[in-house]
Amino acid sequence: MDWKNAVVRARRGFRDEKRLYFVAISSLTVAFVCLGGALVGVANLGALAERWGQSGRLTVYLEDDAREQDIAQLRMVLESLDEIRHVDAVTPDQARAELLSEFDNDADLRNLPANLLPASLELTLAPSTSQQRTAAIAARVGQFRGVESVDTYRNFFAQLDRLLATGRGLALAIALLVGFCVLAVVSNTIRLSVARRQREIEVLKLCGATDAFIRRPFVVEGVLQAFLAAFIAVTTLAVGFIAMRPQLDSTLAALLGIHVVFLSPPVLVSMLAFGAIVGGVGSFFSVRRYLAV
Repeated sequence: MDWKNAVVRARRGFRDEKRLYFVAISSLTVAFVCLGGALVGVANLGALAERWGQSGRLTVYLEDDAREQDIAQLRMVLESLDEIRHVDAVTPDQARAELLSEFDNDADLRNLPANLLPASLELTLAPSTSQQRTAAIAARVGQFRGVESVDTYRNFFAQLDRLLATGRGLALAIALLVGFCVLAVVSNTIRLSVARRQREIEVLKLCGATDAFIRRPFVVEGVLQAFLAAFIAVTTLAVGFIAMRPQLDSTLAALLGIHVVFLSPPVLVSMLAFGAIVGGVGSFFSVRRYLAV
């Protein structure tokens, strides 16, 4: 019953201080949009790492004077391995054509000789293949006659992992910054609201109201401020994502082989809960300090 009464009084406080709370919610919405944008970026980096990690690849570069029988023997061995799903031969002409297709307007590249790039075998690995097994296969293949080198893309995936870790660290830093922002904005807003309702508080105290009874509606108001800001931010991001998804999908699918993803339901719920909790904490301590004066 006490919390029901607190909600009713909080609604009245929102109505009486609508301009003050509108400014506060608008400021918090911007902060939550920044946090949500960072989380969307991290989610897509994670999807990229998972997509490329599952589609394991090895590139076997062949020597220029590799004999056909050596290449045929190598292909036979590779196709017999359970971890190898496909073996595709790429000639120097095909490698050059693929390079030129990525740089349509580069006239200098078109003057490159046809045999500049080596012939290779592109190996597609099973999704369950571990990095240790991939390294073992690469070491074994590198010992075959006619093989110049084997590229496992280990450096690329290491850089991708570092980029993902950096993105997560940045998202965490933004979350902490947003948390401080929510605390500051909610605390100052509630403090102004308490000051404007000082006469009402004095009357309640004369009637025997406890500090907890006085504090509850302000805590509810702080929770609602941050929750509404987080909800508006999530809705804004979702609308923008839906509007831009066709263009982003076509671009990223062509360049990186992935489709853009939005925040998962657990992340969305966590973001809303984070706003509500921090808003409640900020208003609680703000009113507590004010009532203690």
